[in-house]
Amino acid sequence: WDEWAPASRLLEHNENNLAMQKTLQQTNAPAASTASVSKSAKAGTTMAGAGTRGARKDGTRGTKRGKEEIRFRDETVKKPDIKLTLPELLKAQLVDDWECLAKNNQLVTLHRNPTVVGLLAEFAAYITRTKPPHLRDPALVVPTIVSELQVYFDRSLGANLLYRFERPQCAEMRKQYVTGPKIITGQEKEVSAVYGAEHLLRMLASQMIARTTLDPESVLLVRDYVNELLSRMGKERDRIFQTEYESASLQYQNIQGMNNLSFVLVYRFVVFKVYGAQLITNSRSG
Repeated sequence: WDEWAPASRLLEHNENNLAMQKTLQQTNAPAASTASVSKSAKAGTTMAGAGTRGARKDGTRGTKRGKEEIRFRDETVKKPDIKLTLPELLKAQLVDDWECLAKNNQLVTLHRNPTVVGLLAEFAAYITRTKPPHLRDPALVVPTIVSELQVYFDRSLGANLLYRFERPQCAEMRKQYVTGPKIITGQEKEVSAVYGAEHLLRMLASQMIARTTLDPESVLLVRDYVNELLSRMGKERDRIFQTEYESASLQYQNIQGMNNLSFVLVYRFVVFKVYGAQLITNSRSG
């Protein structure tokens, strides 16, 4: 309200004034409602079903969720093809990597040479020097691409790039280079300065770009540069990948075995607490 209406401007409550009120309401009603009804009738049962999903129990229509669903569908449709080109040599390298760790109880030797930092620096220098014609603005783009790949590697190694057999080794590495008592503050090493091509390839082969929130143009740009990096790694395979993994010591294997045993014991304890001792007894007898 922005104005005080005196009593002289009020109408009496009678049939004539009520009829006038009804006429004014009908005259000033939005014309959009009529058009909306006709459109809904022509749209058919599909649109009718969609409208039902957006309605609330009290009969009013909620628009926020509907708009979010439309925006999500639009982003999904516009998302470009982001499949990476993995050379056959690198596919074989991934298989060899898995066999050494999962079947032979072997480990990648740390610290690696070249490291992820070194590999990305070599790649940046190569792109800046050769300026491949199919890559856009190499001098401007490649520093950003290399920096983002390194940050992504540092953040994803512990959560996504390690086999379970490698986790004790990673914990020991962190004591040696990151959290140990002899580490001077400010001189800690990121994991990208310790690990090498083996783990970088795991990250690139995991279709990491598919999980980014970049706009379509940036995704295509990153895809082109990552494909070029993979091609470069394939050509340099003999130099950058470790040919023979080191065999894990018996002490290391015992530590890994104790970790697995601890997991089993914790699991059995939780089952006992939740379901009771009878369930464990039946599983043993079975």
